Amino acid sequence: MSTQSATAGIVVAGGGTAGHVFPAIAVMQGLVDAGVDRAQLHYMGAKRGVETSLIPQSGFDGTFVSVTGISRKLSLRALKFVTQQFLATMRSVTLFRRWNVRAVVSVGGYASLPAVIAAVVTRRPIIVVSYDRTPGRASRLAARWSTVTLVAFEDSPLRRAVVAGAPLRRSILSVDRIVDSGGARQRLGVPDGRMLVVVMGGSLGSGILNDAVHEFLETHSSRGDLAVLHIAGIQRVSGPSERHGDGSVWYRRSEFVEEAEDLYAAADVFVGRGGASTVHEVAATGTPAVLVPWSGASEDHQVANVRWLSDSGGAVLVPDNDVEGVLAALSALLDDEQQRSAVGSRAREIGEVHHSGKISQQILNAIR
Repeated sequence: MSTQSATAGIVVAGGGTAGHVFPAIAVMQGLVDAGVDRAQLHYMGAKRGVETSLIPQSGFDGTFVSVTGISRKLSLRALKFVTQQFLATMRSVTLFRRWNVRAVVSVGGYASLPAVIAAVVTRRPIIVVSYDRTPGRASRLAARWSTVTLVAFEDSPLRRAVVAGAPLRRSILSVDRIVDSGGARQRLGVPDGRMLVVVMGGSLGSGILNDAVHEFLETHSSRGDLAVLHIAGIQRVSGPSERHGDGSVWYRRSEFVEEAEDLYAAADVFVGRGGASTVHEVAATGTPAVLVPWSGASEDHQVANVRWLSDSGGAVLVPDNDVEGVLAALSALLDDEQQRSAVGSRAREIGEVHHSGKISQQILNAIR
């Protein structure tokens, strides 16, 4: 348990992974921008999730409960899941009454369920914010009771769906790639006069993208006009973490970069996976991208996410485990400025919905 509010008019629930925590932060930032007092907002998530560090850094109050991921099989883990969810729900009911909670906003993930069920028990309105093209089980369950379901895709299967865009942080929404590129490259330490490839495989890293970076560096070693910034996550990667030769490709690898907005502002080409946050950030910033959906994602939802952009020319989709395909797509964009510009412009057109502010408006309308 972290800081507790004496009153929390709106509880934003979710978490367990950064893919849910960052959208939760974005929802709260948007509500503050819409005039909601910061003291009226409270986050609820998992005690073992990344939110325990990210939420305090964001400046919002948070409560963290002991919950684990959903198990699909009858097992001790499934029993633990049910027990923890029950205890966390009962605690949420008590806190909701103490805080005089007016509504719960669910951003998905197993950690959102105690707050959602507590809202049902205490008859508080539920607003679901869903940003995956194929919604997760927690969002599908919450949508059964929602007053309104705010989605990023027009073909959402969820009940009472209203297209409002994806919840993105202020820092991402404010990116202007033309204005911000120079400062972002300087902060990232990228040498002047080089085209920059940013490769990011998420917090856990990506074997296929790491392999693609290795091959790219080998085949483009003599390219003194190129730079590669490799955000490898926690996955172990062999080889030196930096290369600084004057007549060869510049390279730097790091585990994590806090200022994700700098990556999108600086990149000439972005290479990443197909998680909802990545896809929507690419669209909102208009960054030319090669996206490689993770084949292990439940119900193949990363492919669905990426197709939202790629089917309209707003990104290049490469199937998982196709290193040669990644290299070919990347080289094609690097060598064709017109194509890069067209892909980035189309992405920005598609991502215009994220700049609408509709999420905050719809949440406040539902509460009123």
